[in-house]
Amino acid sequence: MNYIHQLQRYTPNPNHMNPYHSKSKIFYPFIVLLLLFVFSSCNKSGDKNDGNGSKIGEMLGIKELPQAITDSLYIKEYVSKEPAFKAYADLMYLFYGERDYALAWFRDNELVPEAQKFLATLDDASKEGLDPKKYKLVDFNTLFKKYEDMSGQDSARLELQQQIDVGLTASYFNYASDFYRGRVNPGEVGSIDWNIKKNKIKLHKALQTILKERESTYPYYEFEALHKGYKDLRETLQQYRELQEKGGWAKVELGKAKVLQKGDTAAAVIQLRKRLNPGSVINVNDPKMRLFDDALVAQVKEFQRLHGLGEDGKVGGNTLRMMNVPIEDRIQQIMMNMERWRWIPKRLVPKSLDQKYIWVNIPEFKLYMYEDPDNDPEAERAYKKTFEMKVIVGKELNSTPIFSDKMEFIVLSPYWNVPNSIVEKEIKPAMLRNPNYLEGADMEIVTKEKNPKPISASSIDWASVTEKNFPYMVRQRPGPTNSLGNIKFLFPNSYNVYLHDTPADALFNQTERGFSHGCVRLEKPLELGEYLLKDMPEWNRQRMLQTIKDGEETWITLPKKLQVYLVYFTSWVDDEGKVHFRDDIYGHDKKLAKEYFG
Repeated sequence: MNYIHQLQRYTPNPNHMNPYHSKSKIFYPFIVLLLLFVFSSCNKSGDKNDGNGSKIGEMLGIKELPQAITDSLYIKEYVSKEPAFKAYADLMYLFYGERDYALAWFRDNELVPEAQKFLATLDDASKEGLDPKKYKLVDFNTLFKKYEDMSGQDSARLELQQQIDVGLTASYFNYASDFYRGRVNPGEVGSIDWNIKKNKIKLHKALQTILKERESTYPYYEFEALHKGYKDLRETLQQYRELQEKGGWAKVELGKAKVLQKGDTAAAVIQLRKRLNPGSVINVNDPKMRLFDDALVAQVKEFQRLHGLGEDGKVGGNTLRMMNVPIEDRIQQIMMNMERWRWIPKRLVPKSLDQKYIWVNIPEFKLYMYEDPDNDPEAERAYKKTFEMKVIVGKELNSTPIFSDKMEFIVLSPYWNVPNSIVEKEIKPAMLRNPNYLEGADMEIVTKEKNPKPISASSIDWASVTEKNFPYMVRQRPGPTNSLGNIKFLFPNSYNVYLHDTPADALFNQTERGFSHGCVRLEKPLELGEYLLKDMPEWNRQRMLQTIKDGEETWITLPKKLQVYLVYFTSWVDDEGKVHFRDDIYGHDKKLAKEYFG
């Protein structure tokens, strides 16, 4: 190697200074001058040099060469050799540029402890539902050993320092991007419906936290996930994998019987016990084990609760289907829902909003309200669940979209403004069959302006009406038959989706509640209204009820906007530590599986 070139490369540059070794300003110029003499003397004597850079240090009386730095050219050359790293070139320039290209994983020429901690994290990537081989692209253990064996006076050690440092940083971004932001980018995959606000984690800042160069309220320094929902599923993933190694669970086969229920005695009861108690030893010769008793009924009901089924304690139909889903499928389902947690913003509620949020999980048909009890936007803490209720979501052909937005208004005694798509598909055929349909449904046609004017239904050529050419608005008047009920909650969005009341209360008794055109119907809308207006004493329950009774549409602006999430999780862990599974009602799991496991 040309040692003059080697040391000139590390001569301090005002733009690429190493902040940890400013004394190198004094040493390097003299080293270079003396090397010129040494190099020319060697050439005169015919000595080609044996490549041992430690001779330089010995001749100059230096015990150890100063710590290396890097530069953008080296980074470009390094990442261009590995396609997986190339995607993070901009992050590499940003990270090293902010530190004047000083190395990050070395202090006083020694690797920082975080390096080994990071490699251990890569070894355990499978615990996160990730493949370690995708991230272990550099043989760091060999590089570390080589570095340790080299003399501190060897100039080649500077090159190796740089190689290790840039390699660790590139490997971190390769792993951290998948771990914190997701392996699949829903914004780039058209088949995946997910328009939740992006997780905008700054990975270069996270790395600074890991290296203890900045502080953060997030646990980056532990290479840890950001959401409890993710961590709970991760723990469940380990349990299910351990169970899989032991053989999984038994399949329940009923034979000629269509249903297995309390009082039955059959071989299938033994299978049922094995299925509900995987890993337990069942004495198949014990006659009591063949009896479908009260204890087994309770277990079946608990299974049905955790799978969103009717809790009748009987095994057949959907209960039998859910029981016989292979453990391998459940493991994949857990991994896909861990992936969805990576897409959720690290901060669930922006500081500018009311420190509470609404969480609607579509496959669960449930709404949850969470609140920060201290209402402190500066603090990072777990939000507390304040209440929950059943909801009705869109049927498959009119699926409820997955997105997040900010609630701004509550509307009492609302009109239902019928979307033009429904006008074409439902109102038009009804009017062609019965010209008096609108009046019977308490609907009217008005102009689309601030002060709408009535339009006669008979003046419209209904046969030619389409979603795009209909210039008016069909709306249903406030009242007991209004499809929106007595109250709606608006978070203006391009989908024209909102939360609202419904006169069809009986539908909440169904276990699967996909009946709407896409909006979310609420089991307890008035209770939600009371809760959201509790900081506006002028809007107490009595006044709300009176306004509804008066039947005049009334808009209330919330004092602070409220974060709303409409999400899609088919597996999660509840507050009691029990794992839940739900059917993939819209086929989103199937589409994600192609991307995640493909």
